[in-house]
Amino acid sequence: MSLSKMSRQQLFTLIAMASINFSSMICYSILGPFFPPEAERKGVSQAMIGLIFGCYAFFTLVGSLILGKYIVQIGAKCMIIAGLLISGITTVVFGFLDRAPDGTIFIVLCFVVRSVNAVGFAGAVTSSFAVSAKVFPDSIATILGFIEIFTGMGLILGPPLGGWIYQAFGYEIPFIVLGSVLFLTVPLIMWILPNFDAVASQGSFFKLCSRVKMVLICFVVFTLSSGIGFLDATLSIFAMEAYGLSAESVGLLMVAVSLPYGAASPILGILSDKYPLIRRWMMAIGGLATAFGFCLLGPVPVFHIDSGLWLTVVMLVVIGFSLCMTCIPTFTEMLICAHENGFEDSLSTLGLVSGLFSAVWSAGMFFGPTVGGFITQKLNFEWGAGFQGGITFIAAFLLMLYLTKEQIFKTRFQKMIGDECKMYAGEKSPLLCSSSETSV
Repeated sequence: MSLSKMSRQQLFTLIAMASINFSSMICYSILGPFFPPEAERKGVSQAMIGLIFGCYAFFTLVGSLILGKYIVQIGAKCMIIAGLLISGITTVVFGFLDRAPDGTIFIVLCFVVRSVNAVGFAGAVTSSFAVSAKVFPDSIATILGFIEIFTGMGLILGPPLGGWIYQAFGYEIPFIVLGSVLFLTVPLIMWILPNFDAVASQGSFFKLCSRVKMVLICFVVFTLSSGIGFLDATLSIFAMEAYGLSAESVGLLMVAVSLPYGAASPILGILSDKYPLIRRWMMAIGGLATAFGFCLLGPVPVFHIDSGLWLTVVMLVVIGFSLCMTCIPTFTEMLICAHENGFEDSLSTLGLVSGLFSAVWSAGMFFGPTVGGFITQKLNFEWGAGFQGGITFIAAFLLMLYLTKEQIFKTRFQKMIGDECKMYAGEKSPLLCSSSETSV
């Protein structure tokens, strides 16, 4: 869909969704380069840092499920505005936690502020997915691919910008500046985003997850976000120790993931909508490529490959592109799976699907930093990255097996229908010769 063919409501909605994703992700991603070493100086262990990152994802999970279920009752626009305000306030507050006493008090405050921030983020992002699918029902992947450009820009600008501001002005200023970005987004959303009226449905997350295909897609999404969460919590310390990089340089290193992700999003979104048959295979192949990238990121010691900055950068680029290949088609495939399971085409269904997507993504973002941080602390970064690659491979391989089985069944079914049609056509042909034929 080109911009010239969009209605005024569609264009304004696209601008609003892009601004939400950009501002939310830039505030989320600024922690990666400097918060882990800053927390270490305040007496926080690597495993506890992983839990601080992970608690954000856990409460995003809970918030996504609840808010996705009640999006109609709360109102999509109201949910977005409230979510942005909460995220903005807590982002600014997080910037003053360096003044808290070291140890337990600092850790508790980090958990509390991050948890509240997560609920606000869940409301804004869950509602934005549902609204995007509501306004663009025939080109969901294309629009999400376009929006993911701004998600990628937020992920790209967050680490280096946060690292640079931190190096220049200290711990507090990055959060104050970027929290203010969220506040500036609110009046824009209030002005340009229309209200959406809808009727609540009786659908449930249990029914939504009753199909094997839905469970496998969710598993793939889980492993991808788990990998991103793992990188957020561990990559900066690994890069500083292994390569002697500064916080600003680590921020630039993280661009190797977000830049290919953002650049490939619109292209893969258009391909996903234009060629629906390849959409499901994009998820499986992208997952396998992501697994390959994580296994060589360290790399895993069993490969006996020497680690180097160049190899880390190349594998981060592979991970960024393959993450995009996998993630772009997932929401559309989940929505199709919901309709196949008897869910109506409504904002309520979109809220359930977007809530499930956000919840599964957040579950991975909780699992990755906590379990990955624990493995990194007990063993090393190389084994932690290898573990992430392993579970990603399992998810992608299972999905590929299911899709192959589904394709074989579909081919056999079509062949059977074709044979029956031929038999039916044969039965309608005359059993006796015509009079002219009998006379010969």
